[in-house]
Amino acid sequence: MKKIFFTSLLICFIIKLNAQDKAIVSDLDGLTLNIGDTYIPSTYVSDANGVKSDCQNIIYYNKKGVFSSANSISVDSQNGTIKANEPGNHEVVAICIGDGGKRHSKTFEVFVNYPKIKKVELKLDNNLVYEGNYIPLIYEITDELDVKRVIDYWSTDIASKYFSNISFSLKAQNDKINIDKSNNILAVRVGVSTIEANIDGVTGSIDVKILKNPTSKIELVSNNDNVKTGDVIQFNTIAYDKKGKILNDLPVNFSFTGKSFDKSNTASGLILQDGRFVGDVAGKYIISARIGNITSSKVVNIFERDVKREVKTIGTGLVNDKHTSDFWVFEGVDGNDYAVTGTWGADGTSYFWDVTSPSNIKKIDSVQVDARTVNDVKVSADGKICIISREGASNRKNGIIIIDVSNPYDVKIISEYTKNLTGGVHNVFIYEDHVYALSNGQKYYIINIEDPKNPYEVGMFEIGKEGQSIHDVWIEDGIAYSSNWRDGVYLVDIGNGIVGGSTSKPIAFGNYTYDSGANHAAFPFKSKSTGKFYTVLGDEIFPNGVNPNGLNETAGFLHFVDFSDLNNPKEVARYELPGHGSHNYWIEDDILYVAMYSGGVRVVDISGDLLGDLYKQGREIGYILPSSPKGYIANATMVWGAQLYKGHVFYSDFNTGIGAAKVAKVKPDNSKTNQHLVD
Repeated sequence: MKKIFFTSLLICFIIKLNAQDKAIVSDLDGLTLNIGDTYIPSTYVSDANGVKSDCQNIIYYNKKGVFSSANSISVDSQNGTIKANEPGNHEVVAICIGDGGKRHSKTFEVFVNYPKIKKVELKLDNNLVYEGNYIPLIYEITDELDVKRVIDYWSTDIASKYFSNISFSLKAQNDKINIDKSNNILAVRVGVSTIEANIDGVTGSIDVKILKNPTSKIELVSNNDNVKTGDVIQFNTIAYDKKGKILNDLPVNFSFTGKSFDKSNTASGLILQDGRFVGDVAGKYIISARIGNITSSKVVNIFERDVKREVKTIGTGLVNDKHTSDFWVFEGVDGNDYAVTGTWGADGTSYFWDVTSPSNIKKIDSVQVDARTVNDVKVSADGKICIISREGASNRKNGIIIIDVSNPYDVKIISEYTKNLTGGVHNVFIYEDHVYALSNGQKYYIINIEDPKNPYEVGMFEIGKEGQSIHDVWIEDGIAYSSNWRDGVYLVDIGNGIVGGSTSKPIAFGNYTYDSGANHAAFPFKSKSTGKFYTVLGDEIFPNGVNPNGLNETAGFLHFVDFSDLNNPKEVARYELPGHGSHNYWIEDDILYVAMYSGGVRVVDISGDLLGDLYKQGREIGYILPSSPKGYIANATMVWGAQLYKGHVFYSDFNTGIGAAKVAKVKPDNSKTNQHLVD
């Protein structure tokens, strides 16, 4: 009998082997559902002549986030159904597994209708509206399921952006307000007018009082006029009336224009409405502040950041008979330096390396356990205990293995721990004699290993949501940062004391989510240069699934979230390498070392205030693209992780094993060496 499997969590790498002469066909193609509908898809494979063949196994998953359990389209493996939970366009991937393990996959677009609109309310972003101002209207739309959607001034193309096949119109009561074809609303003259919005036959209105602009003059000031790309300039305004009196709390609109110093380039930057500006490209920029019909401008110069340095690979430890997963570099009890690497989709082997001389990395020992994948490896701060995770064990016990690495040349298994971890452990972390082990991609258990021969559970953390999922946990200063895919990062007190948490009673006190639903890893850091506290959240997205036997397309980026205010975290910047997705990373001394899969290891300057697109700002110091003609996949870069250790950048690569690189020192500025002062 044909078996059908559905999953909304794509657990690790899915093989994509499309035969050129066959294609997958499904009635998912063009499917339209209503919220709450369930559907049983019919899927098969057809060749060029229309000859059909059934699938022995069928896997469906929601493409949003790829590895996340995105809930907009959910699946039920027992009933064989998909269910529509959220409106909009959704991509559902069908994978057909036929005879001999051949796989065919295709992405289908499924549309879920928006419920009918029940109520439309209009609000103002700022109640002070002066003649000459554009009016920042906010739309609050409540549907028949009592779900409210808030659409702000910057997203007023409602018909195309949020809903399908609806009518949308705006009109003003009189000529004191002008509405253009793009639905921008301009306050033209002093007085009162009413704005009415009609959305799919439901109307909402708001009365607007337009005031005479009291501003006669604007003084625009900044904390700097000449900076480098990526540096943030703070602009402020002082508004005066006709008598020279300073006016307070007036709505100010900031904008900019610019021209690149490089004639072949285009000026680019970002300005926020709190007056912060950052230039991406070297050039001359004109910053303008506007209050109604009164404006003021200021010119600033943005110069090249000039942080480039040579990054050079100096040593490698080749693994070419299986894929390499995560790694950890540590100082042994003898004072020498060592590393451990895991393997993926293979035979449960972990390798140990002597990396004391990074130019001469030596494989010194190995451990093989009952598993297909040893995804994660960690070593205790004292260099004595190593923990490796297990997935795909033949006896389905999985769990973790505790290893004595006091002598890395002769490592010994001490014990295993499997309670509550039989579903597989993807990642682990060691902190103060405790192991934090992920259980079946849903939660993490806290295990005391003070006596590594007799480990025992002391606590557990889960976010407690239906369909909860987790990929990683990282711990610093008694706070665990768990990456929970679509539910973002959770900050959990496991001994810091900020909210009275402990290992036996972990307590969450902070959270941040973002749209992609692909939060794969988190790394906290306090900026050395500004003192601001950030948590960097990394995506993991494989748009077309993953092929372990060839090249892969990756996507996603790093989200820099300012957590200075724990109750109001704000995403302020990103590092996105075009055409490549992110994986694991490390931050030290305001420098980011990030594995960008096929984009290699990238070294990025993250000093100073962070705002906007860090890649565009020329903050990249350098990079390497590890590969080898003798690799498991020849000449194919696929970097898994990066770690700065004693001045060297170590990394693991999916296809080649482990390596070490060195970032050249900053060159001294000798530009004035041969200049002489002239009286």
